[in-house]
Amino acid sequence: MSRIPRELFVPWESRYLAYEDRPLPIGLQQTISQPFMVAWMTSALGLTGTEKVLEIGTGSGYQTAILSELARQVISVERLPELAVNAESLLAKLGYFNIEFHIAGPVLGWPLSAPYNAILVTAGAPRVPQGLLDQLSIYGRLVIPIGSRYDQELVKVTKLAKTNITEYLGGCRFVPLVSAEAWEET
Repeated sequence: MSRIPRELFVPWESRYLAYEDRPLPIGLQQTISQPFMVAWMTSALGLTGTEKVLEIGTGSGYQTAILSELARQVISVERLPELAVNAESLLAKLGYFNIEFHIAGPVLGWPLSAPYNAILVTAGAPRVPQGLLDQLSIYGRLVIPIGSRYDQELVKVTKLAKTNITEYLGGCRFVPLVSAEAWEET
């Protein structure tokens, strides 16, 4: 995380707050997560550097950059085209080339590139979406905030051949995941 200039991922007027441990608005009613949360979620994935990772919610691209440093390939999906374009441009300028960017479609995730070794969701859902579990490889890990629109618990699901292991990691608060498998857009 120390190699990534977080101030470049927040609006100019918020740059003086870039290294405080709190979420910051990035426009379009979206936020960049606090550094602690980014580190916590990333750590929960248990990346070794060989994985193909799916990120749901590109946002400003900060989490994407961190995943790019730790994984072989990152596929990042964003539902707001303006955020996706800005993040892709910034990450290219910073020299990150192991990332594919996509605009979210009607299906949650990016099934065309599945299976994934890890999936990280940067928005809260009411439950673990089956569509994302279907895109995980065996022994793949999914980290996602689960709960109400306003308060969630961070959950890690490890997919096994016959069952899944679910770990509850603690409380958190994210913007809602907008999808047919999550929340309707308000």
